[in-house]
Amino acid sequence: MGMTTSASLAAACLILAAFCGWRGAKPFDPIKGPRMIPWRPLMAAFATLGLLTLIHVGNLATGRR
Repeated sequence: MGMTTSASLAAACLILAAFCGWRGAKPFDPIKGPRMIPWRPLMAAFATLGLLTLIHVGNLATGRR
């Protein structure tokens, strides 16, 4: 993957992680029923993938493998 693709993927993953964290922190509303999307595990997955791609971008920027 190139630098542009990796940086875009890292930014998208970190934005999605922030969005999932925001949705997961909202209080439970018993009128609407249970949450059907597991926001916290999605947040952790996107944050992990974002950090790994940031490491990849750093490796591309320094020229190390």
